[in-house]
Amino acid sequence: MVRVALVTCADGPDVAEDRDLPVLVRALNDAGAQASAEVWDDDRVDWARFDLAVIRSTWDYSWRAAEFTAWAERCGALTRLANPADVVRWNTDKRYLADLAAAGVPVVETRYLAPGDLVELPTAGGEFVVKPASGARFAARYTPDEHDTAVRHVRRLHDDGFTAMVQPYMRAVDSGGERALQFFGGKPLHASRKGPVLAPGTPYDQRKTAHPGLTRWTPTADELGVAEAALAAVPGAPELLYARVDLVDGDDGRPRVMELELVEPNLFLWLHPGSLPAVVKRIIGAAES
Repeated sequence: MVRVALVTCADGPDVAEDRDLPVLVRALNDAGAQASAEVWDDDRVDWARFDLAVIRSTWDYSWRAAEFTAWAERCGALTRLANPADVVRWNTDKRYLADLAAAGVPVVETRYLAPGDLVELPTAGGEFVVKPASGARFAARYTPDEHDTAVRHVRRLHDDGFTAMVQPYMRAVDSGGERALQFFGGKPLHASRKGPVLAPGTPYDQRKTAHPGLTRWTPTADELGVAEAALAAVPGAPELLYARVDLVDGDDGRPRVMELELVEPNLFLWLHPGSLPAVVKRIIGAAES
């Protein structure tokens, strides 16, 4: 009997509920595995007793990224970790978008402002977005007329030790939404579409709905092509148990990578219950290999 840890985080007021976690634990046990949910920073957990540790909902990691990546290294030395620690370290810093762009993958145009950099933001043109290069919190959209507010946002990120990302606001999100293409065991699993997250005038530190209006989606050939190109461009061509590629259309109508989620993407199994057997089979297969 294989032993599988589904890695999560402790409950907290700012931590969303993982609706899939108890369902996945139960399904793995019903399929003959010995599965349990384990908190990543619980020092009492003996990771070496598991055949596989699958990172699932460690949704508090982004403000403790150095601690989390150090844990991934330790855990990966004791058992098989999915995804691997080197992938975790690369993917926790969204400067990976520059690596994807260098490999020819169409991505949302991004500038990075590290602490100590001169804060230069758009003063003309369309709306733009400021967000940290780690995690999804503290994001907001601005018009050029809101320049001073955006500068204060960047400086807050810098004060907290984060690199800031500056991107054009992708206007197609308002009409076409953002599509999340899920892969498991290297194969397409399912896809979802959500509406815009960043409403005009919403303060960066106001809590936002992460996946508004989530619905099932059938990806286009262009979307699958961009997603597969992004996965092929991950350094070292590692074996990925799971991946989610978030896409949005550019002004030319072609899909671009908004984010490549290789650490703890929400699987949305509650929306796609038919995908559960495939996920269970591939997790058990990874634990047995």
